[in-house]
Amino acid sequence: MRRKLAAGNWKMNGSIAALEMIDQLSQAHGDAGCEILLCPPAPFLIPAREKASSGPVAIGAQTCHAATAGAHTGDISASMIAETGATHVIVGHSERRESYGETDAEVQAKAKAGQNAGLVAIVCLGESLEQREAGEALPVIKAQLKGSVPAGSTGADLVVAYEPIWAIGTGKIPTMAEIAQVHATLRADLKDLLGDAGNDVRLLYGGSVKPGNAADIFALPDVDGALVGGASLKAADFSPIIQALDAS
Repeated sequence: MRRKLAAGNWKMNGSIAALEMIDQLSQAHGDAGCEILLCPPAPFLIPAREKASSGPVAIGAQTCHAATAGAHTGDISASMIAETGATHVIVGHSERRESYGETDAEVQAKAKAGQNAGLVAIVCLGESLEQREAGEALPVIKAQLKGSVPAGSTGADLVVAYEPIWAIGTGKIPTMAEIAQVHATLRADLKDLLGDAGNDVRLLYGGSVKPGNAADIFALPDVDGALVGGASLKAADFSPIIQALDAS
Protein backbone atom coordinates (compact mmCIF):
# COMPACT_ATOMS: atom_id res chain seq x y z
CA MET A 1 0.00 0.00 0.00
CA ARG A 2 1.51 3.28 -1.13
CA ARG A 3 1.40 6.00 1.53
CA LYS A 4 -0.02 9.20 0.10
CA LEU A 5 2.16 12.30 -0.02
CA ALA A 6 1.32 16.00 0.11
CA ALA A 7 4.49 17.83 -0.90
CA GLY A 8 4.93 21.60 -0.94
CA ASN A 9 7.54 23.31 -3.12
CA TRP A 10 8.16 26.86 -1.90
CA LYS A 11 10.47 27.66 -4.84
CA MET A 12 12.29 30.98 -4.20
CA ASN A 13 9.76 32.18 -1.66
CA GLY A 14 9.36 32.29 2.10
CA SER A 15 11.35 33.47 5.08
CA ILE A 16 12.45 32.31 8.51
CA ALA A 17 9.26 33.81 9.91
CA ALA A 18 7.16 31.90 7.37
CA LEU A 19 8.39 28.62 8.86
CA GLU A 20 5.85 29.17 11.62
CA MET A 21 3.41 27.38 9.33
CA ILE A 22 5.19 24.14 10.23
CA ASP A 23 3.82 24.51 13.76
CA GLN A 24 0.35 25.18 12.34
CA LEU A 25 0.50 22.10 10.13
CA SER A 26 1.80 19.96 12.97
CA GLN A 27 -1.05 21.02 15.21
CA ALA A 28 -3.68 20.52 12.52
CA HIS A 29 -2.39 17.23 11.11
CA GLY A 30 -0.67 15.46 13.97
CA ASP A 31 -2.63 12.29 13.23
CA ALA A 32 -2.59 12.54 9.44
CA GLY A 33 -2.49 9.26 7.57
CA CYS A 34 -0.67 10.82 4.64
CA GLU A 35 2.91 12.04 4.57
CA ILE A 36 3.49 15.80 4.63
CA LEU A 37 6.57 17.37 3.07
CA LEU A 38 7.77 20.95 2.74
CA CYS A 39 10.65 21.94 0.45
CA PRO A 40 11.81 25.47 1.35
CA PRO A 41 14.81 27.29 -0.15
CA ALA A 42 18.18 25.84 0.88
CA PRO A 43 19.02 28.52 3.52
CA PHE A 44 15.93 27.51 5.46
CA LEU A 45 16.54 23.74 5.52
CA ILE A 46 18.16 23.62 8.96
CA PRO A 47 15.69 25.92 10.79
CA ALA A 48 12.83 24.13 9.05
CA ARG A 49 14.13 20.74 10.14
CA GLU A 50 14.58 22.00 13.71
CA LYS A 51 11.01 23.27 13.80
CA ALA A 52 9.66 20.04 12.30
CA SER A 53 11.75 17.72 14.46
CA SER A 54 8.93 16.40 16.63
CA GLY A 55 5.99 16.66 14.25
CA PRO A 56 4.52 15.02 11.14
CA VAL A 57 6.14 17.41 8.62
CA ALA A 58 9.20 16.18 6.70
CA ILE A 59 11.62 18.58 5.03
CA GLY A 60 13.14 18.36 1.56
CA ALA A 61 15.34 20.38 -0.78
CA GLN A 62 14.50 21.75 -4.22
CA THR A 63 17.53 20.46 -6.12
CA CYS A 64 21.04 19.11 -5.64
CA HIS A 65 24.25 18.74 -7.61
CA ALA A 66 25.06 15.35 -9.08
CA ALA A 67 28.62 15.45 -7.71
CA THR A 68 29.43 14.62 -4.10
CA ALA A 69 31.85 17.58 -3.81
CA GLY A 70 34.00 19.86 -5.92
CA ALA A 71 34.41 23.25 -7.55
CA HIS A 72 30.72 24.02 -7.99
CA THR A 73 30.25 27.47 -6.48
CA GLY A 74 26.71 28.06 -5.28
CA ASP A 75 25.62 24.42 -5.51
CA ILE A 76 24.85 21.95 -2.75
CA SER A 77 25.41 18.21 -2.78
CA ALA A 78 22.89 15.59 -1.77
CA SER A 79 25.02 14.57 1.20
CA MET A 80 24.98 18.18 2.45
CA ILE A 81 21.19 18.16 2.21
CA ALA A 82 21.06 14.90 4.14
CA GLU A 83 23.25 16.40 6.87
CA THR A 84 20.61 19.06 7.51
CA GLY A 85 18.15 16.30 8.41
CA ALA A 86 16.14 16.70 5.22
CA THR A 87 14.79 13.48 3.75
CA HIS A 88 13.78 14.35 0.17
CA VAL A 89 15.08 16.27 -2.83
CA ILE A 90 13.17 17.51 -5.86
CA VAL A 91 14.99 17.03 -9.17
CA GLY A 92 14.05 17.86 -12.74
CA HIS A 93 11.44 20.49 -12.01
CA SER A 94 10.40 22.17 -15.26
CA GLU A 95 11.79 25.47 -14.02
CA ARG A 96 15.20 23.81 -13.67
CA ARG A 97 14.89 22.04 -17.01
CA GLU A 98 13.92 25.27 -18.77
CA SER A 99 15.95 27.95 -16.97
CA TYR A 100 19.11 25.89 -16.46
CA GLY A 101 18.85 23.55 -19.44
CA GLU A 102 18.86 20.41 -17.32
CA THR A 103 18.63 17.29 -19.47
CA ASP A 104 17.06 13.95 -18.60
CA ALA A 105 20.56 12.52 -18.10
CA GLU A 106 21.45 15.30 -15.66
CA VAL A 107 18.17 14.82 -13.80
CA GLN A 108 18.86 11.10 -13.53
CA ALA A 109 22.34 11.79 -12.18
CA LYS A 110 20.93 14.16 -9.56
CA ALA A 111 18.26 11.65 -8.59
CA LYS A 112 20.87 8.93 -8.19
CA ALA A 113 23.05 11.24 -6.11
CA GLY A 114 20.10 11.93 -3.85
CA GLN A 115 19.33 8.23 -3.47
CA ASN A 116 22.98 7.44 -2.74
CA ALA A 117 22.87 10.03 0.06
CA GLY A 118 19.81 8.38 1.58
CA LEU A 119 17.29 10.88 0.23
CA VAL A 120 14.03 10.20 -1.58
CA ALA A 121 14.31 11.67 -5.07
CA ILE A 122 11.17 13.37 -6.40
CA VAL A 123 11.60 13.29 -10.18
CA CYS A 124 9.48 15.86 -12.01
CA LEU A 125 8.33 15.64 -15.60
CA GLY A 126 5.69 17.21 -17.81
CA GLU A 127 4.86 18.57 -21.22
CA SER A 128 4.56 22.11 -22.56
CA LEU A 129 1.31 23.52 -23.91
CA GLU A 130 2.65 23.26 -27.45
CA GLN A 131 3.46 19.59 -26.93
CA ARG A 132 0.04 18.94 -25.41
CA GLU A 133 -1.77 20.65 -28.29
CA ALA A 134 0.34 18.78 -30.84
CA GLY A 135 -0.68 15.44 -29.33
CA GLU A 136 2.86 14.79 -28.11
CA ALA A 137 2.24 14.83 -24.36
CA LEU A 138 2.50 11.09 -23.76
CA PRO A 139 5.62 10.50 -25.90
CA VAL A 140 7.35 13.45 -24.20
CA ILE A 141 6.46 12.24 -20.72
CA LYS A 142 7.42 8.65 -21.47
CA ALA A 143 10.84 9.77 -22.76
CA GLN A 144 11.42 11.97 -19.71
CA LEU A 145 10.55 9.12 -17.38
CA LYS A 146 12.84 6.65 -19.13
CA GLY A 147 15.72 9.13 -19.20
CA SER A 148 15.30 10.58 -15.72
CA VAL A 149 14.65 7.58 -13.42
CA PRO A 150 17.74 5.80 -12.10
CA ALA A 151 17.94 2.06 -12.66
CA GLY A 152 17.19 0.08 -9.54
CA SER A 153 14.92 2.71 -8.01
CA THR A 154 12.23 1.54 -5.60
CA GLY A 155 9.20 2.97 -3.87
CA ALA A 156 11.45 3.70 -0.89
CA ASP A 157 13.77 6.10 -2.75
CA LEU A 158 11.75 7.41 -5.71
CA VAL A 159 8.64 9.54 -6.19
CA VAL A 160 7.52 10.71 -9.64
CA ALA A 161 5.64 13.99 -10.03
CA TYR A 162 3.69 14.79 -13.19
CA GLU A 163 3.54 18.55 -13.64
CA PRO A 164 2.27 19.81 -17.01
CA ILE A 165 4.35 22.93 -17.57
CA TRP A 166 1.40 24.95 -18.81
CA ALA A 167 -0.54 24.29 -15.60
CA ILE A 168 2.13 25.43 -13.13
CA GLY A 169 1.03 28.65 -11.47
CA THR A 170 -1.54 29.42 -14.19
CA GLY A 171 -4.74 28.25 -12.53
CA LYS A 172 -5.32 25.89 -15.47
CA ILE A 173 -5.21 22.12 -15.13
CA PRO A 174 -5.72 19.21 -17.52
CA THR A 175 -9.07 17.46 -17.48
CA MET A 176 -9.46 14.68 -14.95
CA ALA A 177 -9.41 12.21 -17.85
CA GLU A 178 -6.10 13.63 -19.09
CA ILE A 179 -4.53 13.40 -15.64
CA ALA A 180 -5.77 9.83 -15.27
CA GLN A 181 -4.38 8.90 -18.70
CA VAL A 182 -0.92 10.26 -17.89
CA HIS A 183 -0.78 8.58 -14.48
CA ALA A 184 -1.89 5.24 -15.95
CA THR A 185 0.84 5.55 -18.58
CA LEU A 186 3.44 6.41 -15.95
CA ARG A 187 2.44 3.43 -13.82
CA ALA A 188 2.72 1.04 -16.75
CA ASP A 189 6.09 2.46 -17.79
CA LEU A 190 7.43 2.34 -14.23
CA LYS A 191 6.58 -1.35 -14.09
CA ASP A 192 8.37 -1.85 -17.40
CA LEU A 193 11.43 0.03 -16.12
CA LEU A 194 11.58 -1.26 -12.54
CA GLY A 195 9.58 -4.48 -12.53
CA ASP A 196 7.42 -5.10 -9.46
CA ALA A 197 9.05 -2.12 -7.72
CA GLY A 198 7.21 0.11 -10.19
CA ASN A 199 3.98 -0.66 -8.35
CA ASP A 200 5.36 0.91 -5.18
CA VAL A 201 6.55 4.25 -6.61
CA ARG A 202 4.21 7.08 -5.66
CA LEU A 203 2.86 9.25 -8.46
CA LEU A 204 2.05 12.86 -7.63
CA TYR A 205 0.13 15.39 -9.69
CA GLY A 206 1.32 19.01 -9.67
CA GLY A 207 0.16 22.16 -11.41
CA SER A 208 -2.37 24.60 -9.92
CA VAL A 209 -3.51 22.17 -7.21
CA LYS A 210 -5.84 24.07 -4.90
CA PRO A 211 -8.33 23.29 -2.13
CA GLY A 212 -11.14 23.61 -4.67
CA ASN A 213 -9.87 20.90 -7.05
CA ALA A 214 -7.82 18.66 -4.76
CA ALA A 215 -10.56 16.15 -3.91
CA ASP A 216 -11.37 15.51 -7.58
CA ILE A 217 -7.70 15.02 -8.44
CA PHE A 218 -7.06 12.69 -5.50
CA ALA A 219 -10.05 10.53 -6.46
CA LEU A 220 -8.31 9.48 -9.68
CA PRO A 221 -6.55 6.11 -9.98
CA ASP A 222 -2.78 6.15 -9.49
CA VAL A 223 -2.74 9.66 -8.05
CA ASP A 224 -0.91 9.18 -4.76
CA GLY A 225 -0.75 12.83 -3.77
CA ALA A 226 0.35 16.21 -5.03
CA LEU A 227 3.37 18.44 -5.51
CA VAL A 228 1.98 21.85 -4.62
CA GLY A 229 3.54 25.21 -5.43
CA GLY A 230 1.92 28.50 -4.43
CA ALA A 231 -0.78 26.88 -2.32
CA SER A 232 1.90 25.41 -0.02
CA LEU A 233 3.15 28.80 1.14
CA LYS A 234 0.41 29.29 3.72
CA ALA A 235 -1.09 26.77 6.10
CA ALA A 236 -4.57 28.10 5.34
CA ASP A 237 -4.16 26.99 1.71
CA PHE A 238 -2.06 23.85 2.15
CA SER A 239 -4.01 22.39 5.06
CA PRO A 240 -7.26 21.80 3.10
CA ILE A 241 -5.24 20.00 0.41
CA ILE A 242 -3.73 17.74 3.07
CA GLN A 243 -7.20 17.10 4.45
CA ALA A 244 -8.53 16.22 1.00
CA LEU A 245 -5.66 13.78 0.46
CA ASP A 246 -6.16 12.21 3.86
CA ALA A 247 -9.84 11.70 3.09
CA SER A 248 -9.27 10.21 -0.37
